[in-house]
Amino acid sequence: QLQASGGGDVQAGGSLRLSCAASGRTFSSYGTGWFRQAPGKERDFVAAISWSGDSTRYADSVTGRFTISRDNAKNTVYLQMNSLKPEDTAVYYCAARLSYGTAIRNYDYWGQGTLVTVSS
Repeated sequence: QLQASGGGDVQAGGSLRLSCAASGRTFSSYGTGWFRQAPGKERDFVAAISWSGDSTRYADSVTGRFTISRDNAKNTVYLQMNSLKPEDTAVYYCAARLSYGTAIRNYDYWGQGTLVTVSS
């Protein structure tokens, strides 16, 4: 089970840190991704990290502003979001899979989502 948290309301230019905590299985064996879904739009890839934390991938729209990291001792993956923009407003979901990548269809386990609202 994955539990995403840390969403909230923030002004443009601000920062938030999302957390994705896992329970019920060994999270450290799984790659983890963050995805987001804005109102009326499809769910899109945001960032992913390998099980070891050695490899990461980012969507072009967040590169340089967002950082994904993980603490396997705490069974938690983080998404640090800086310089937030109104277009970052969405429900953010974390997901896990063996290996890691950007394709939504390859992720097997999903959290419930946490809402991020960025006002201008």
